[in-house]
Amino acid sequence: MSELLENIEVVTAPNPTVAIIWMHGLGADGNDFVPLVNELDLAGLPGIRFVFPHANTMPVTINNGYVMRSWYDIVHADLGRREDEAGLRASQLQVEALIAREKARGIPASRIILAGFSQGCAMTLQTGLRHPERLAGLMCLSGYVPLADKVAAERSEASLGTPVFMVHGQHDGVIPIARAAASRDLLASLGYQVEWHDYMMQHSLCQEEIDHIGAWLKKVLA
Repeated sequence: MSELLENIEVVTAPNPTVAIIWMHGLGADGNDFVPLVNELDLAGLPGIRFVFPHANTMPVTINNGYVMRSWYDIVHADLGRREDEAGLRASQLQVEALIAREKARGIPASRIILAGFSQGCAMTLQTGLRHPERLAGLMCLSGYVPLADKVAAERSEASLGTPVFMVHGQHDGVIPIARAAASRDLLASLGYQVEWHDYMMQHSLCQEEIDHIGAWLKKVLA
């Protein structure tokens, strides 16, 4: 069992009945999306425990080996080439450990959402598509499906019932929108229900996206 990642928790009400495990992008940490909790329209939703884990630090090849928080190594600017499969799978176990802790605290898998931005989005899909139970949802912000050629064989049957929310910037210079659209199309071809939005933005967030996240949360947690 891997050691539980350090994390920040924000609870919207006592005794939450929903958990959202939200993974940051490369070089950031769990603090990155904490301010967003107050920007989301959560009116009418049950108490939510937001969990913002910090990825471990590692040297990142594409950044000249500079050590930073990263879920897996980025070996090549073309993200589909020479993926760090070992790193992805190691971080997947760490995300699974966070899911297990929420279940131990009384929140069933069906009330747990995985969320992430960029690398964190990749981890949301890497973990959520393989999780043996149906989760409440996968919130995928400005990212892509990693190890795409292995998903069909490795995804769990239960995950087909997990709603997927994918959003991307039309002018993303870090992860081209074509990569995200290919991930969306792959998931749709495998039978996943994908809600997709794209926005006039780069590798970031925008207000319209925040509004759509709030509306989607209300839909999947109704």
